[in-house]
Amino acid sequence: MAPRSGYTVGAVARLARVTVRALHHYDETGLLRPSGRTPSGYRTYSRADLERLQRILCYRQLGLPLRAIGAFLDAPAADRMDQLARQRQLLGARIEELGRMLETVDKMMEAHRMGLTLDPGEMLEVFGDDDPALHAAEAESRWGTTDAWADSRRRTARYGKPDWLRIRAEWDEICLRYAKAQAAGAVAAGADAVAVAEAHRQYLTRWFYPCSPPMHARLAELYVSDARFADHFDRRAAGLNTYIHDAICANAAARG
Repeated sequence: MAPRSGYTVGAVARLARVTVRALHHYDETGLLRPSGRTPSGYRTYSRADLERLQRILCYRQLGLPLRAIGAFLDAPAADRMDQLARQRQLLGARIEELGRMLETVDKMMEAHRMGLTLDPGEMLEVFGDDDPALHAAEAESRWGTTDAWADSRRRTARYGKPDWLRIRAEWDEICLRYAKAQAAGAVAAGADAVAVAEAHRQYLTRWFYPCSPPMHARLAELYVSDARFADHFDRRAAGLNTYIHDAICANAAARG
């Protein structure tokens, strides 16, 4: 509850975590004029003043200039609920924007763990909407102490944009071959699908780490056990993750 005489400038500054100078500026420009004065002439703020200040600070956080904030708050047709609804809409949009920024930073951190050296613009050009660091942290926790992981880190740290463009193109071709085999009705354990699985294994060996058939089969388990991998492949064709898993396991079994 506000004091009977209202809040002083110093008290408002502490409550709102703003400077006294900022409050004086808001008063001078008419953005927030305190409702009262003490007998000595000092500014005092009412609860309604504090509510207006809250809206001002919120809009400032959203990047609106002071002049626009004043015009918005003082619009004759605007009522309290309309203002709150607009404020909520702007906050929601800002939260979504910050969420996307956070996701980008997380992906860049995971990419760094993998040894990717591309900047954000290059990553977008090479990988599009796909996450190149899918499960990088999990992969590191599983295989971070292995020679294969160390070899992959050494290799990828040397790759530039042309290398990643080629890697992406080859990966898209492998996925397309899997999808075509599935669409043609070729069984996953048949010669056509197994040939693609072997090309997949050789691709990993050529670009990342020596991938033995048993290691390839262990990797394939993630394709069916983790929903994020399933979504990655199923965006290309429904059930493709299971089809790839079965083809890889058939290839691994054939090669002992």
